[in-house]
Amino acid sequence: MRAYRIEHCTSLDGSVEIQGAKNSVLKLMAASILASGVHVLDNVPKITDVEIMREILASLGVESAWRGAHSLEIQVPQAHDLCSRPDYELVKSIRASVVLLGPILARTGEVALATPGGDDFGDRPVDIHELALTALGAVVEAIDGQLIAKADRLIGCDLVLEFPSHTATDNVLMAAVTAQGVTTIDNAAREPEVIDLANALNEMGARIEGAGTSRIVVEGVERLKPMHHRVIGDRVVAATYLTAVGAVGGRIRIEGIAPSNMLILIRKLARVGLIIEVGDEWIEASSDGHLQAVDIQTLPYPGVATDYKPMLVAMLSTADGVSVVSENLFAGRFRYLDELRRYGANLRAEGHHIIIRGVPRLLGTEVTAHDIRAGAALVVASLAAEGESQINAVAHIERGYDALAETLVKLGATIETVEV
Repeated sequence: MRAYRIEHCTSLDGSVEIQGAKNSVLKLMAASILASGVHVLDNVPKITDVEIMREILASLGVESAWRGAHSLEIQVPQAHDLCSRPDYELVKSIRASVVLLGPILARTGEVALATPGGDDFGDRPVDIHELALTALGAVVEAIDGQLIAKADRLIGCDLVLEFPSHTATDNVLMAAVTAQGVTTIDNAAREPEVIDLANALNEMGARIEGAGTSRIVVEGVERLKPMHHRVIGDRVVAATYLTAVGAVGGRIRIEGIAPSNMLILIRKLARVGLIIEVGDEWIEASSDGHLQAVDIQTLPYPGVATDYKPMLVAMLSTADGVSVVSENLFAGRFRYLDELRRYGANLRAEGHHIIIRGVPRLLGTEVTAHDIRAGAALVVASLAAEGESQINAVAHIERGYDALAETLVKLGATIETVEV
């Protein structure tokens, strides 16, 4: 098992080129199924979840290879050579695999997908996906831990999502692009990653309008062609570096990220005490490490993303005053609080709220990362904590972060990766 040993850090200084977005690239890889030929994705992060998705695609007959440090080539066969049943165990290992439902069904006429797994932070029901595909004309059943869907031809429809689910919107988009007729998606997710997927699909020949709004219109086409697409920057990774510099002080410049995708978070960080400047594709942030308490609630985009929350809680642990962070999207995502308390953080959960009473300092300790973002929160806390900290099970962090430890070292942190 790999672990990080992290020394107390008093300043982070320098520049960071942000990796491609995990929550975009996995959907783009799934979208490649929709067209035979050679696809190329640029700005692909070297993370574990990408490698798992590559293995899932291989189980379908889709081959892939790295063309460079961050360029991925995907070779998709003809529809009759595609398997409709991706590997059961691989699918269960990442939640994002649920977005394979739409493209496999659209391309082969049937799909059998294990109920996806991934990080352990509460239920994410798949009912919304079943209802959406049923509305498009599929027959969907849940049998023995698998979602099984069949459709001779998907038919466009008017669809209202019960919740603006990111992955449900992705699935409907990928199912509808080659469906017969017009599909409208109301109460659609508005995340930048949904826009990135829609842009890529349009590059493939799809006809999608309204991505980034709550109403998306898809006019079905007969066939699509391969894409050559650059993945957008990862706003959650950018948030990780912003909270880290807030917690310890210093000045960093983050390149390759659109501040327009993070406006409410940037506003909250400014209230906490960070000084922030922005350009079209960069953010500069500085902090003296002295922070003020603030109340934050997670909401669907453009609100504060639930993936930001663990890092924000870690940063606010030493802010002056009492902060309240409310989780409005996923129940049970509080497991990391026990780990943060080991540093001396004063935290308690009340329902879906976290009450944070800022303490003067955190103290180094040994903790365990239980999921990607909780692990990132422990990195933020370890940098701020006096003395040495050890984070175990960092394989979870590496599922979503490309060279996080190495990048922080370049910014001035002292981090050693060890086997324990």
